Amino acid sequence: MRYVNNPPNPWLSTHHEWIGEPPEARLEVFEETATRSIITNNNSPDIPFDFSVNCYRGCTHGCTYCFSRPTHEYLGFGAGTDFDRKIVVKVRAPELLREELMKKSWKGDVLVFSFTSDPYIPLEANYQLTRRCLEVCLEFRNPISIITKGALIRRDLGLIKQLSEEADAMVHFTIPFLDHDVNRAVEPFAPFPEARFKAMKEFAEAGIEVGLGIAPIIPGLNEHEIPELLERARDAGAKSAFINLLRLPGSVRPYFLERLEEKMPLRAQKIINRIKEVKGGVLNRSGFGERMRGEGPYWDMIVQTFKIHARRLGLNQARYEMKDRRQTFRRPSAQGSLFE
Repeated sequence: MRYVNNPPNPWLSTHHEWIGEPPEARLEVFEETATRSIITNNNSPDIPFDFSVNCYRGCTHGCTYCFSRPTHEYLGFGAGTDFDRKIVVKVRAPELLREELMKKSWKGDVLVFSFTSDPYIPLEANYQLTRRCLEVCLEFRNPISIITKGALIRRDLGLIKQLSEEADAMVHFTIPFLDHDVNRAVEPFAPFPEARFKAMKEFAEAGIEVGLGIAPIIPGLNEHEIPELLERARDAGAKSAFINLLRLPGSVRPYFLERLEEKMPLRAQKIINRIKEVKGGVLNRSGFGERMRGEGPYWDMIVQTFKIHARRLGLNQARYEMKDRRQTFRRPSAQGSLFE
């Protein structure tokens, strides 16, 4: 059972303080008939892609460290349990995507699913918005890349395989922890790592390019698992891998620290000290180019550990570069054969 626990929303003039036990945080779904673009243009140098599609706002995986939590505050919600339990569903996402791809300004760049919410949260089983958006991409032969923790992606294996053959498709599975206790402490509702590795293997065996994201690295908590995570990924068919350092922007910081101290009281201070050590004495740095990178000897050790074991295992030998992908995009028409 989880109770309402949100840091104060900086965009609101008032906030709630409960007398006694707060009410249980129940799942609420809000359907948004969005009229603006469904494609987000990312201009941060910290992010290795330009365009992403997010069919949902909020994420039921409940990862305590999620850097997207403050985006919920713009909706008048909280960045804590509200982010996990008040989910906004963009019910017109496939229609909006089709409209965007029909515009002459769209040139067929890679679309990443997703960035601020996992594309395969459990609600996707009902709404099928990610699937329908992928069907639109297949119709236009628009290349895609997927980043997920959701084992539900196995439902769409056939569709993604077809996309990989007629356009291009790659799937990165985010798996930062192997320890089940740690997994449940900081990723309370995400699938266990075994389920994600199983999905990774099925996609690799189907001929789809797969990779591993060890994201985030939380110094003092999971850097020792890097070698085994990379080995498990290699054995599951991964050809590439990446790491990102923990980000704690805005209201993420107090929420993450509270959960850390609640779930791992004996390790919390060590982890906090390590985070500060690799971030120049602070818990978060917000400057472009440094938000997901560390500094100092300890961070250098983490990076070298990753590089040495990735090289040993043959990962990142042919580094995935979106700009090098073949051009397959075409707009469908009544005279489709003219565009083949």
